[in-house]
Amino acid sequence: MRRIFKLAFMVGIAFLWIPRVASQDTNSSKDDDNRIFFMVYDENENKIVQVTDITRQVRFHDPKAPRFVLTDSKGTFSLGIGATVRTELNYDFGGIVDNKDFYPSKISRPGEGNYNKNQFQLDATGSSIYVKLVGKTKRFGDILVYVNGYFRGSGNSLKMHHAYVSILGFTAGYDYGTFTDAAAAPATVDFEGPAGQVLYRTTQLRYARSFKNFSFGVGIEVPEVNATETENFAINTQRAPDFPAYVQYNWGGSCHFRLAGILRTMTYSSNINKKAYTETGWGVQGSTTFNPTQKLKILGQITYGKGIGHFFNDLGGLNIDLVPDQEEAGKMQILPMMGWYAGLQYNFTPNVFASGTYSQARVHTENNYPVTGSDTYRYGQYLAINTFWKVSPTLQLGAEYLRGWRTDFNSETNKANRASLLVQYSF
Repeated sequence: MRRIFKLAFMVGIAFLWIPRVASQDTNSSKDDDNRIFFMVYDENENKIVQVTDITRQVRFHDPKAPRFVLTDSKGTFSLGIGATVRTELNYDFGGIVDNKDFYPSKISRPGEGNYNKNQFQLDATGSSIYVKLVGKTKRFGDILVYVNGYFRGSGNSLKMHHAYVSILGFTAGYDYGTFTDAAAAPATVDFEGPAGQVLYRTTQLRYARSFKNFSFGVGIEVPEVNATETENFAINTQRAPDFPAYVQYNWGGSCHFRLAGILRTMTYSSNINKKAYTETGWGVQGSTTFNPTQKLKILGQITYGKGIGHFFNDLGGLNIDLVPDQEEAGKMQILPMMGWYAGLQYNFTPNVFASGTYSQARVHTENNYPVTGSDTYRYGQYLAINTFWKVSPTLQLGAEYLRGWRTDFNSETNKANRASLLVQYSF
């Protein structure tokens, strides 16, 4: 009981007085040196630092290592608690994207309800709260439990983005899909990122392992089928999971090249034929990030497949994993589609960098889809130019210009521009 009161007293003091409680570890980064540790025994500090640094999220938008850390008496388990307050100011001109995220597929078109040329938005839903339990054990090795949520649910409520446990190379729970290469994602103020980027989260069981310069991962994932449902077609409970896998070559500490693939079956019911059918979707992907010079980073990704619209940023909301077959009544079909992006990042100083990314997502026609002259989405283009300044280990500022194009099958193109400012504080 005394120990509990002692720990509670230390937590209270720390929130009133915020110096570094423990001495600094010489192998830690500057960010790590600003973390605060609540310890029972000071002699375990080195173990605490090692445990806290295990397995961080790697996408630019994800929280880094938590600033506040509670540890057990042996210094082998720690509980990190952190949050990010993220405020984004957006102004659209010369056309608008009717969404807080910049999706070319959502560019407003003449005749639609919200067809404006200008739009102001101020958004804080990218703020997050996260909890991270990590530990080192002799029997099971490193253990990680991570829960993270953003205020992007209905009515700006907290919505789960990650909730998983990792042990012995296995990850079970809700996380980025295995077909997502988060480490190759570009830096953007826009929360979702490029149109042709594969970015999704799902419940899964994944096994990943590294050896020398290589790593690989395989998984089974809960399928989500975004289809064009009508009175004649309905999406059933799926019969099988999605099966993604990747192999990756790593070099230079932060450089890699990855090849990935995914296989999925999608089941639907036809009210015309009174039967259930299954279509097989698949996708292949190549992605990379590397540094040709000390200050320059190059990154990119290209993905092609059939029936994989759910996984792309710009295609995920179009319900085109399955569409009615124009040439065979009572049946649905899967469409070929492709997405890609290429980007450059130049680091002027360790705390200031600028980047530019161009991306495209495209749906290809098949079996006379869609009807000739249709205003159905054909492809979207996405251009981002930005700069970021890390004012301190906890405060980051950003500015970005976005331009998007939406081109339909009738060859009509609509455009939008967005200027964005970002203020982000993490602790």
